[in-house]
Amino acid sequence: MILDTINAANDIKKVPESELPALAGEIREFLIEHISRTGGHLASNLGTVELTMAMHLVFNLPEDKIIWDVGHQAYTHKLLTGRKNDFDTLRQYGGMSGFPKRRESECDSFDTGHSSTSISAGLGYVKARDLSGGKNYVVSVIGDGALTGGLALEALNNAAENKSNFIIVLNDNNMSISPNVGAISTLLTGIRADSAYRDINDNVKSSLKKIPVYGEKLVSQVQRAKSGIKQLLLPGMRFEDMGITYLGPVDGHDLNKLRKMFNIAKKMNSSVIVHVITEKGRGYEPARLRPEKFHGVAPFDVVTGKAYAAAKSTYTDVFSRKICEMAERDDKIVAITASMASGTGLSRFQKRFPDRFFDVGIAEEHAVTFAAGLAAGGYKPYFAVYSSFLQRGFDEILHDVCIQKLPVVFMIDRAGIVGSDGETHQGIFDYSYLNIIPGMTVMAPKNRLELMDMMEFANSYDGPVAIRYPRGAVSDIFPEHKEEISYAKAEYIYSGEGTAIVTVGASIEEGAKVYEALKEKGENPSLVNARFENPIDVQLIKELAVGHNKLLTIEENIATGGFGMSVLRCVNENNLSMKVINVALPDEYLTHGSIAKLKEISGFTTEDILRRL
Repeated sequence: MILDTINAANDIKKVPESELPALAGEIREFLIEHISRTGGHLASNLGTVELTMAMHLVFNLPEDKIIWDVGHQAYTHKLLTGRKNDFDTLRQYGGMSGFPKRRESECDSFDTGHSSTSISAGLGYVKARDLSGGKNYVVSVIGDGALTGGLALEALNNAAENKSNFIIVLNDNNMSISPNVGAISTLLTGIRADSAYRDINDNVKSSLKKIPVYGEKLVSQVQRAKSGIKQLLLPGMRFEDMGITYLGPVDGHDLNKLRKMFNIAKKMNSSVIVHVITEKGRGYEPARLRPEKFHGVAPFDVVTGKAYAAAKSTYTDVFSRKICEMAERDDKIVAITASMASGTGLSRFQKRFPDRFFDVGIAEEHAVTFAAGLAAGGYKPYFAVYSSFLQRGFDEILHDVCIQKLPVVFMIDRAGIVGSDGETHQGIFDYSYLNIIPGMTVMAPKNRLELMDMMEFANSYDGPVAIRYPRGAVSDIFPEHKEEISYAKAEYIYSGEGTAIVTVGASIEEGAKVYEALKEKGENPSLVNARFENPIDVQLIKELAVGHNKLLTIEENIATGGFGMSVLRCVNENNLSMKVINVALPDEYLTHGSIAKLKEISGFTTEDILRRL
């Protein structure tokens, strides 16, 4: 195999020109084979094989810097920098990350995982290079979906003032996870549709300037006319108007054209956008036809494209069905996604209520304030978003929603440990950053029934509400316990004495195991489902102080700022005589690995909790 000859950065430059197409084929076969076993991001990586190869052929790593936006399309980059033998450990604990990691290779210039960051980081690298007198190249790769993010647009605005070489590769596949929406997508569609426009040759300018007296004027007039023609023929001039040179569009699967374009870009003394058209899922028909399904996949059968494990009903599924049921009864309910209709379960709502469904693109900050506007206008917006992505809208939650006490409902999916995507995707901070905002109500269901009840409660509540639920199969634990939800009131599962176990949301699973273990030891503990993470049920905490000498809190969130700290504060302020044991995740960034393994290393198993007691 040609791929076997690549064991370090720049080895691809030794591959004969005639063998490069075959290498691209081998890379695709390798990715399909390995991701089918380990799971991972498939469609995005299949679409960037030639693009990555071209960059590695033109640039020299690690001296030159390639910064990947999001980073889930960097698998080929990892192959071409000598990490082929690590792919069997992809996204497993102690193994290779599914995203660029500086600690993993000096060829990974910047850690990524969230979108729209690469231009900002790349421009920082450019200025660091210029200040140090360096001569290396900096390349930021960004997808057309990520370009809708406010951070990317802020960075483009700043990059327009740059007067040294900075190459921005716009990887345009008309997809983020869901199909792209909005003006940026429309602009790029226009560029894709038009034939490429070629600038006036420098030699022509030089010839015109040699004409006595009138040469400079002729050049100026021709340039003005050329600019007008560009405005008519090439929407890419929008970037030129900002002060950023535009090259393209170029076929992202044509190695020769890509290399020529990158070599032209290297000669620019300014920021330059190289617009590359790629096809997500290229080379594997199931992924090409259903790129959103093959964005992030579990292990699957290569022949059929079907996952090995049977799909189980998830909290996302429950939310998806329930919001449609509610919307049938209440025409004020609207739904918002940040380019994640499929991942958050809103595709069903989109089909049934297209006029009340809003995909704002990858723009979480905008989504929050947009929801605030809808709420102020008399509607009940449900913004479905992953926990780690909602972090981006913190100021908007505080400033635009909570200060005005607007009834926006945040449906926080993938809360808690999410596993193999690692540090950038773990949803272990939301209790902490939402707790500090006055007026924010935070809830977490113990099972599927309670999630539906909480959604109904949130719809009737006149203020901001966040409902937090985990990734994966939905729980049916304690279905017989179904008390009506009252604001800031917890629910007794079992009433006892000695030790009180108070859990939040999905942590009821761990709490139930601890409860059973204590019962086997002859104890008679209490088990409480907190329901409300903020505000906590102060009256219940006071009640537990009578007859209990230990209070154990369990939450799948970091310790600082979490539910346990709120309980401890309550105990101290009310001079309650209970020993409080807070079981939470460590105040650290959790690496990638299975959820079970990450709980084990975080001291979150039943045995660990019993030892703490």
